[in-house]
Amino acid sequence: MNEEILIQISSQLKGKRKSQGITLQELANRAQVSKALISQIENNRTIPSLLVLINLIRSLGIDLNVFFEELVQGSGNGKLSVRRKEEYQTFYQEDAPHITYRRILTKTISPLAVDFVLAEVKPQAQQNTATTSDAYEFNYVIKGEVECIIGEETHALKEGDSLFFDGRVPHKSSNQTNEDSLLLIVYFFTEKM
Repeated sequence: MNEEILIQISSQLKGKRKSQGITLQELANRAQVSKALISQIENNRTIPSLLVLINLIRSLGIDLNVFFEELVQGSGNGKLSVRRKEEYQTFYQEDAPHITYRRILTKTISPLAVDFVLAEVKPQAQQNTATTSDAYEFNYVIKGEVECIIGEETHALKEGDSLFFDGRVPHKSSNQTNEDSLLLIVYFFTEKM
């Protein structure tokens, strides 16, 4: 299974769960799997077996045909993809509810999978715990200011500034101002995720 489809599946599962207000633990109980497994699936850290995937989809009360139709519709033709802003997929991280992420585009361009995300960071919002990803990350500040902590280094970024780093290094961000901030984040996943 290619990385683009895996990212879409994990993102769609997480988006559907969050839109229904279901916690990781509630879904784990319904699907009779561990909370940790669901978290790993939603964050692209593991590939679910077909049986687990179907069980999760059913536990969310979603028709299997509808779930997979939405994946196919969002995939584009490979060489050209046009996505309207209404089609961007909204998601949140568990420890950062005041940061709204909108997935713009996920594409596999051999040997990389690339994921484009807009992050809206509310005033005084911050991630409480550092996260990691299996990607190199490029952050560009479109509007406002953000503070990024990468490992032990702190970087204050303003509108027009950018940052590129290895996402395997623990990192977190915050908006210490009283104004909204907007970032473009591009994740570059290597072939061996």
